[in-house]
Amino acid sequence: MVRFRPFSGHRPVLNDGESIDERISPPYDVISDDELRRLQSRPYNVTRITLGQVDGRYHAAREELDSWMGGGALARDDECFYLYEQVFSDGGREHVRSGLVGVLGTEPYSSGKVIPHEETFPKVKEDRLNLLRDTETHCESIFGISEGLDEELQERMAKEARPLFENVDGDGVRHRFSVLNDKSTVEAIASALEGQRILIADGHHRFEVACSYGQENPGTESKQYVLATLVASNDPGLVVWPTHRLLRCQDHLEEDFVKALRNEFEVIDCPDTDDMDYHLGQGADMGIILRSGEALALFTPEEDDPLLSLDTFIAQERILKGLLGYEQSKVEVSFEARAEVAKDRMKREDHDLAIVFKAPSIDKIWEISNAGKRMPKKSTYFFPKIWSGFVYYRMD
Repeated sequence: MVRFRPFSGHRPVLNDGESIDERISPPYDVISDDELRRLQSRPYNVTRITLGQVDGRYHAAREELDSWMGGGALARDDECFYLYEQVFSDGGREHVRSGLVGVLGTEPYSSGKVIPHEETFPKVKEDRLNLLRDTETHCESIFGISEGLDEELQERMAKEARPLFENVDGDGVRHRFSVLNDKSTVEAIASALEGQRILIADGHHRFEVACSYGQENPGTESKQYVLATLVASNDPGLVVWPTHRLLRCQDHLEEDFVKALRNEFEVIDCPDTDDMDYHLGQGADMGIILRSGEALALFTPEEDDPLLSLDTFIAQERILKGLLGYEQSKVEVSFEARAEVAKDRMKREDHDLAIVFKAPSIDKIWEISNAGKRMPKKSTYFFPKIWSGFVYYRMD
């Protein structure tokens, strides 16, 4: 039984003339150095805590956060859920994605209650663990996908939500943050989610760190939870982009590579990327952009195992590792979620080739995850990102 509960969140109290824009930020791991300097110049911005480390620790950030709470910059709500809506454009259409913000019980993946969907990079987690140890606060939300709530309960939520903040970010995404504190509605939401499983869309590392932190504090119930935003699988605004690969390859010979591809796959030659896109729309599984400017459309065989027929898995195992020697460090890979940006980078940067994918479906992601398997690293890009600073979960 998954545990998703209301909590007493600390949320910003804005001064006269202050905008919520001054308090919030994108997730800590997608902020450039220049953007971080701009954000941290604001006296109550969340990045002053999430990226406020001194010699790897967050004791000074804890003192600053305590001063915000004690000085009135943050106010504590009674137990509640929050409704987080994001309005954005994608593919020429406007979408609204609705997320429910609460605290999610930390569970080992082996329990089957909270499940991952893709592999993660083996990067150091000690920094995020020190943030929790020193501040006892979850400042950023993970992003999960639930099976959803019934229509009647969704209508109650929409009717009873009380608006708190609204902001439009630099990508044109409108963020709307509201509170849900009607006791009967809060209880109904928690009860409806109890029998469901949660798929982690974004924030695998943070969830795993929260699990470790909970294990360090087995006697404290509040430390067995992580701040989470849940979106229903059937939410019409749940948009998933693919993450394309841009490659630099040592000793790469384009002619030999294309010949090897033809031995492995059904290949269609494309004079340009527009033609490649056409074939992707007609059923090709992935595209290849060559340094010469030519492009290819690839068809791959269907397999009974959903992972073996996944485009990013095939690219990883049969192209990067099999044909290009990725495991022997002969290939440098970078990632880009926007196809047009990837194409532009192929034109203006020193990349040898790009692998272009189609967006994976939510059903495919669930199918692979339910089979106990994980998609390769960077297989998905859920747009837009969940922003931080609208609410904090203090665990002491």
